Amino acid sequence: MTGVSESDRQSEGSPQPRRVTQRGLWFDEFEVGTVYEHRPGRTVTEADNVLFTTLTMNTQALHLDAAYAAEQPGFGGERLVNSMFTLSTIVGLSVSQLTQGTLVANLGFSEIAFPAPLFHGDTLYAETGCTGKRESKSRPGEGVVSLRHIGKNQHGDVVAVAQRSTLVRKRVT
Repeated sequence: MTGVSESDRQSEGSPQPRRVTQRGLWFDEFEVGTVYEHRPGRTVTEADNVLFTTLTMNTQALHLDAAYAAEQPGFGGERLVNSMFTLSTIVGLSVSQLTQGTLVANLGFSEIAFPAPLFHGDTLYAETGCTGKRESKSRPGEGVVSLRHIGKNQHGDVVAVAQRSTLVRKRVT
């Protein structure tokens, strides 16, 4: 079969290759008590922080003004990464593994905390625990899944925690 391409072999009657489309978990696949680790992490740059901060009209000098941040006590004179960027990123890191194509809606966030700062050059890693699930009472074919997102820097320090409630599709059989 020398000189025959893969597409030629398939057109000669060979079965089509198995295809797998990346997706999140169906409601039925979430397991309460399971922790899902999301990799790779995301190294945060100064450009990320400045762009997000300015796009969201957040004029907090601790995010934008290096001279101001250098004069402030408590964070070693460094600018802080915008905490809303941190929150958005830990949720974003979970999407491909948990909710891509299966999420109906975010229902809400609660218990959000930022116990340690994140700085330019830090790498943010995320993990998500499934803390509860129940079938929707008003939407057949869907269920409510409770998730606890945790963001850690490259040293393992927890930099963000958030509880999230989501509406997720059930598997159609």
